[in-house]
Amino acid sequence: MKIGIANDHHGINLKNQIIDYLKQHNIEYKNYGCDKEDNSDYVDYAKYLCDGINNKEIDLGILICMTGTGMSIAANKIHNIIAAKVNTPQEAALAREHNMANVMTLAEYTQNLEEILDNFINTKPSTEERHIRRVNKILNLR
Repeated sequence: MKIGIANDHHGINLKNQIIDYLKQHNIEYKNYGCDKEDNSDYVDYAKYLCDGINNKEIDLGILICMTGTGMSIAANKIHNIIAAKVNTPQEAALAREHNMANVMTLAEYTQNLEEILDNFINTKPSTEERHIRRVNKILNLR
């Protein structure tokens, strides 16, 4: 599994914490994010990462901006992307299991980071018909 990570200028510190986590767990990653504190547009970084998923460079993505909301909105505009704004470890697991999210968005001030990452990376999408049906309806809205 390979994880993509992208951020705007607000997410540099959290991105570096996530990269440390991925290295500790021997998880391959690709950094699509900003490494400078100069003002940047989160939309651009959301597109870089989501294109990486659609081009099969990465399997899952993590996006970070001030609140996580802007990244979520931008990512969900891109074909084949299901992005979930996550605040808790339970939301991370359910985003993967029930919603089959392939992108998780985080606020720069996210707490319980390690547990959120564990749940998002390690939870498998549900095979229950009701969840598959709902996700297919979402994907067909585009």
